[in-house]
Amino acid sequence: MTKDPQVDSVGRIKKDWMSSLLDICDISAFRGSSPVFEGFTLRIEEGCSTAIIGPNGAGKTTLLKLIAGELRPVFSPDSHIRVFGKERWNVWELRSHLGIVSYDLQHEYLAPVLAVNVVLSGFYSSMDTWQHQVFTDAQHRKAEEIMDMLGVGAMKERPFGGLSTGEQRRLLLGRALVNDPRALLFDEPTSGLDLRASFHYRGLLGELMRRGRTVVLVTHHIHEIPTGIRRVVLLKEGAIFADGSKEEMLTSKRLSALFDYPLHAVAHNGTYQVFPADTGETTSRQPCSAGQDPRSSATYPA
Repeated sequence: MTKDPQVDSVGRIKKDWMSSLLDICDISAFRGSSPVFEGFTLRIEEGCSTAIIGPNGAGKTTLLKLIAGELRPVFSPDSHIRVFGKERWNVWELRSHLGIVSYDLQHEYLAPVLAVNVVLSGFYSSMDTWQHQVFTDAQHRKAEEIMDMLGVGAMKERPFGGLSTGEQRRLLLGRALVNDPRALLFDEPTSGLDLRASFHYRGLLGELMRRGRTVVLVTHHIHEIPTGIRRVVLLKEGAIFADGSKEEMLTSKRLSALFDYPLHAVAHNGTYQVFPADTGETTSRQPCSAGQDPRSSATYPA
């Protein structure tokens, strides 16, 4: 058997391979018969929390599946995808190093699954817990400690389907955290959450980064980006449109070009929000009376 040059004699990743969380080099990838990436290259260092932003169709979902090992690129001897320095991972083993929280994952759990079992299932990277799986007392304690930390400890015996979207999302974060992953990969983490739940979840991401976890956030929602994100990669039509610091990337000019729409970006205490730029349309700023149709006082272009 050929020895893997990326691991030592006891199977640990060698130190000189550990600095890079993600190393994608010159890959091509398809979804079905449609090309998504051609000659795509991206490297993210461990410790540099990064947001990858792009409109629908930019390739975000395909990129997530490539990182998670759910999709393979077209074979080429000159291309590779390395996660934590390794090209070949057992998918289940990878998920104990890279915690993944996605919108799709939330819909894979059946409604009757107990909340505590959602978190425990992270130890096996499974959906729900199963009879053949064995959990130690230490694992049960760890799952409950994480639930308490995330504010869902009192819900451990409640069914997953009876919880709010925000509570479900925190359980999935707990599922990812039970293995003490070195990094966390999030797919639009606040999608479907109300304002309070969205801000609370963003605060959790910030706290995880302050505790030393590397976060990779894939989204098209600018307001999701927490203050601890240092780098922003703009993705458009399967290619890197721009790449740099958060302050350099999240500008009105760059975001307008990325989304092909005039936008106005506003920064406040390290977070960002985006509004439509002034396009010359005018509306009345007078308040509406009770029952009045707000459109009745607006002026619309022909």
